[in-house]
Amino acid sequence: MTEPDPRNWIGNTVQHHDSLATTLTDRIAATLGAPRPAAGDALPPLWHWAFFQATVDADALGADGHPARGGFLPPASDRNRMWAGGRLRFHQPLRVGEDAVCESEIGNVVEKQGRTGALLFVTVKHRILQAGELAIAEEQDIVYREPSAPKLSLDKAVPDADWRQTITPDPTLLFRYSAVTFNAHRIHYDWPYVTDTEGYPGLVVHGPLIATLLLDAFTQANPRARIDTFAFRGLRPLVAPKPFDACGRIESAGNAALWAGNDDGPAHEAELTFSEEPE
Repeated sequence: MTEPDPRNWIGNTVQHHDSLATTLTDRIAATLGAPRPAAGDALPPLWHWAFFQATVDADALGADGHPARGGFLPPASDRNRMWAGGRLRFHQPLRVGEDAVCESEIGNVVEKQGRTGALLFVTVKHRILQAGELAIAEEQDIVYREPSAPKLSLDKAVPDADWRQTITPDPTLLFRYSAVTFNAHRIHYDWPYVTDTEGYPGLVVHGPLIATLLLDAFTQANPRARIDTFAFRGLRPLVAPKPFDACGRIESAGNAALWAGNDDGPAHEAELTFSEEPE
């Protein structure tokens, strides 16, 4: 049976309403070892990824733990799904304890040929609103790749950093992050699946978790900075429990480069723009 043209999914939309409850923000804070925001406080950057998740029943999941394909997202049979990167613009803070809505749309679907085979890139656009006002505009790049040996190192120089945090991604961190984001992708917690079926040497660190830790390291090093835009992309996977560094440096006024990596080379790269809040 011929699979439908995935480009037919362009324009698909869905809405998810959620309350940014302190019950969940407390759990995110405990997972990340971060301060707990109170009701009315600004939600820390990228914590919104724990909200607006579709509550898919277990029998509607695919073999990889993701929701079965062909609903909101296009089908891509016999391919492995990864989050390739994304771009965000922060218009105003989301407030903890208040209701919000995420409006999502399939913006584009493109087939490309990579070094390891065919790649299907799906761009998902999100608009997150609170009290009728736009808080975050986001584009996420999802890639479906043909099964192949994962690339675990990168022969690329790592820049000198202005700040650096070392993270040890143990299985507990990965499991708890999967739990708070309602992410059932088995590569993050199911050792037999990730090693036998997808060919990794261990549990894979979530791309969104790496991005969140990069922004956390930036805000700790630059406490007066207000983040305006953030763009990130994955270069290769990071595998637990090998430590990695979340690093960055100021490139020019209001611009910073961030990266995550270890002695196998860089794994994620990001750029952000920011403005300084008055003292």
